[in-house]
Amino acid sequence: MPTATMKRYQVRNLDCAACAAKLENNLKRMEGVDDAVLDFAGLTLHVQAREPARIEEMVRRIEPAVQLIPMPETGAPLPQGPAYHFKREMGLLALSLLLFLIHLKFEDRLHAAAWHGWEYLLVLAAYLSAGWNVWIAAGRTLRRGDFFDENVLMTIATSGALAIHALSEAVAVMLFYKVGELLQERAVARSRRSVWALLNARPQRAMVQTLSGLQVVPPEQVEVGQTIVVKPGDKIPLDGTVLTGQSRVDTSPLTGESRPRSVRPGEGVMAGAINLNGALTVQVTRLFRESSIVKILDLVQNAAARKAPTEKLITTFARYYTPAVVLAAALIAVVPPLTVGADFRTWIYRALVLLVISCPCALVVSVPLGYFGGIGRASRRGILVKGANFLDALAHVRTVIFDKTGTLTQGVFEVERVVTANGYSADQLLALAAAAEWHSTHPIGASIVRAFESSGGTLDVAGVADHAVLAGRGVRARWQGHEIVVGNDRLLHEEGIAHELCTVEGTVAHVTVDGAYAGHILIGDRLKPDAAEAVKALRSRGVAQVAMLTGDNPCAAGQVAASLELDRFEAGLLPEDKVRYLEQTLAAVEDGKVAYVGDGINDAPVLARADVGVAMGHVGADAAIETADVVLMTDSPAKLAEAIGIARGTRRIVLQNIFLALGVKAVFVVLGAIGLAGMWEAVFADMGTALLAVVNATRSAGVHS
Repeated sequence: MPTATMKRYQVRNLDCAACAAKLENNLKRMEGVDDAVLDFAGLTLHVQAREPARIEEMVRRIEPAVQLIPMPETGAPLPQGPAYHFKREMGLLALSLLLFLIHLKFEDRLHAAAWHGWEYLLVLAAYLSAGWNVWIAAGRTLRRGDFFDENVLMTIATSGALAIHALSEAVAVMLFYKVGELLQERAVARSRRSVWALLNARPQRAMVQTLSGLQVVPPEQVEVGQTIVVKPGDKIPLDGTVLTGQSRVDTSPLTGESRPRSVRPGEGVMAGAINLNGALTVQVTRLFRESSIVKILDLVQNAAARKAPTEKLITTFARYYTPAVVLAAALIAVVPPLTVGADFRTWIYRALVLLVISCPCALVVSVPLGYFGGIGRASRRGILVKGANFLDALAHVRTVIFDKTGTLTQGVFEVERVVTANGYSADQLLALAAAAEWHSTHPIGASIVRAFESSGGTLDVAGVADHAVLAGRGVRARWQGHEIVVGNDRLLHEEGIAHELCTVEGTVAHVTVDGAYAGHILIGDRLKPDAAEAVKALRSRGVAQVAMLTGDNPCAAGQVAASLELDRFEAGLLPEDKVRYLEQTLAAVEDGKVAYVGDGINDAPVLARADVGVAMGHVGADAAIETADVVLMTDSPAKLAEAIGIARGTRRIVLQNIFLALGVKAVFVVLGAIGLAGMWEAVFADMGTALLAVVNATRSAGVHS
């Protein structure tokens, strides 16, 4: 059996949210399709199928008018959808309105028998000017045996009104319906454009230095190690390190930070940032497909494939709501006349009123659009949420657990003091530790090597052998015939090596040589400037508990916890210990979700286990970013409070729309059934509610509190 693969498509000629939900459900039921998610707000289809070549054929079978455009490779620009024919639609609506007003003006005179033919001709002209495409869409729907499409229901309701000579109401209903649909389409399109603008904000070219001069090529063709030139005003096309030049760089397309940062030789720059005022020569460190901008585009494009529970609930509700109301309308049309001899025309009219409000458009459009806007808003602020389900989970976070190094602290270590033992000198101890840490990528090891080099020492690197990383504890290596271990207190306990207990406040790296204690190195790390602000902001947003898990020693961890006034901390932990403590927290927390924030590769297991895993993407390890549910594109922990604010604001708007739509529909179902609401009121309430809900949903693109 072939393996299922994921394909993404841009969807065209789909202007009905209920139709989108039906298309998604029908695709899921088709043989060979493992999963399908159609995001109506973003007009994208995500399909996991064993025969992807048949997807377009399957869609044509379900919705013949729908066109699928295969999405390009990650990071490539999106194909532009066809423009909505706004001017043409407005012209036809203006004509319909003019004819309708003429009919209203001369309605009494046209009722005369001699003018009946002219009256119907005038009414039909006004009716079809507004609703010609509704009839065409209804015909396509009926041909495939679907009777619960919004176009079919609107056609039946207005045709029924024409049949019982409610001519003005038939035209008014179609006219209001089309006006509401047009305004709704405009509002939805505006929200789509805001996210599509983000997805298309990719570098288009790179200027590569070659032996024959500068050559302009697509970023995809540039290899790691090549040198590129970025002129002032240009986008940086690939991740790299500055070789020459100084400039200010606008990273707002990636991080949402409005303040540009200065860069100089030796510092890194990210693809997608804008070089402001100085030419830079940059050595490429990552292929384009692995660059910062491509990761952002990939995360945003795939976010729609993960729907929130609220979205799934509304989709299920809509599936049963419309048939239920249509059934109720049928019963209202025939039961009273047949049982109590009531007037058929009166009860048919009431049934038609129910048909007008039987489509759940306000819900199936506005709820996904709200999440779509929230994810787009977060993306523009440098917060990448990998799906609406994680945005929903963020809104319920009441407990936050931070990693320490690189998350709450800067992760830029400096050797502060070398304390020797058993006859070793400070220079000897530093040289031994540097040899053991020479091949290490950990910030602590790098700080030891840096301190050794700064002291003027030189090292026979070729003599370093048998280097091994002991996860969460330290390193071991052989150099000049000696076995050297550099690690934390826990490692020395495991090795059974007697050593001096350190009560200093800071990170301590113990050094042993051939099983004997040689001393320790005190290493300092500073809190991030906004760490305290981040904790306060989280508490102000209702986070009840803020904790910290770290592999560092209890003294250093205690100092950080006290400075930030954390509720609790656990120190000296291995990655598996962090998972265990997190699981205990998950079991103990009764209210809300638990978020874990980390940046290192050793944080990946605990990020995966948390209700919401949050990675610091600017400096974080790829494994952490891949595993996390939310990625903060700056090294600021305060971004988490902003992310929670956006999530809660988005959810508040979604709930407002649900209560608005259900409340209005419930009222008008009752009023229509008992004859207190006519078709005018019904269509005004239905389309007015849908429009209000859509406009309210677009607010989520600007929600930040």
